[in-house]
Amino acid sequence: MTIIAAIILFGIIVFIHELGHFLFAKKAGVKIHEFSIGMGPKIYSKQKGETKYSLRLLPLGGYVSMEGEDGESKDPNSFGAKTVLQRASIIFAGPFFNIILTILLLIPVFSYMGTPSNSNVLGQVLENTPAIEAGLKPNDKIIEINGNKINNWEDIVNNIQGENLKTLEIKVERDNTTKDITVTPEKNEEGKYVIGITPVYDKSILKSVPRAFIATWDMIKQMLLFVVQLFTGTVPGGFENSVAGPVGVISIVSDAAKVGIINVVYIGAVISLNLGILNLLPIPALDGGRLLFLLIEAIRGKKMDPNKEGMIHTVGLMLLMGFMLFVTYKDIVKLF
Repeated sequence: MTIIAAIILFGIIVFIHELGHFLFAKKAGVKIHEFSIGMGPKIYSKQKGETKYSLRLLPLGGYVSMEGEDGESKDPNSFGAKTVLQRASIIFAGPFFNIILTILLLIPVFSYMGTPSNSNVLGQVLENTPAIEAGLKPNDKIIEINGNKINNWEDIVNNIQGENLKTLEIKVERDNTTKDITVTPEKNEEGKYVIGITPVYDKSILKSVPRAFIATWDMIKQMLLFVVQLFTGTVPGGFENSVAGPVGVISIVSDAAKVGIINVVYIGAVISLNLGILNLLPIPALDGGRLLFLLIEAIRGKKMDPNKEGMIHTVGLMLLMGFMLFVTYKDIVKLF
């Protein structure tokens, strides 16, 4: 069942991506031959007007087949007959819909997990940390650190980070009494000083919305950093341990499904954002590659030969498929 859940999730993410292309193409009046979810042999199809809607066997992607997208066409409703701005909006819509989906998926995740409040009250005191050894407890209200008044969680973090590894003299309010506790911070794997405390989490849909936007932006920055590391060969842990294909993704989602639905939703958000951001890379056959050609066209003031551009995208697609097969092979080897 977990594998089925993974395939359904992957299919939904691909569907949303292709739906973005489809809706903006329809809005621009582009003739669409086929809207397909999945690749390979056809499982089901239905003709409605000029468009065939298909479900295919392999849940590895999908596509919107538009008139004149990868070749010359004299049809006034072809993709190539539209303005640069219309074509750019059609191409960008797929990744953009994935980014929107990420935000929508993160809202229930953060509603369930809760959003950190900015109060100076402790939510949890973690096991085997300086805080619990010193005697700090959940619901303690920190009012001073080394003589500095504490009003919110940000004050707590700033004072811990600012003290390096010096001893912290913490004054807390507990059960209407004041206690003085001495704690020595320790360095975590990220190089930050911590004592092992977490804030109180508020479970609120309203508070989860801005957090979803912030988390999405933070993940985008991390993904762009990863792309730079990938091309410079400085990926932490190595390339093979950092890149996964469809088989690897399905395995990850299956593992998350065993823990609970909220984990699946979170993984879905991450996959959706990955699909959106990676598709914007300026590589032939990807949305980013097509946007690059449109930018060149806008600068030159004339179109590139559509047949030549189509050939470049075809070669790019073949290289991407080869890369996908390589990554899939590595995923299968990891499984066994």
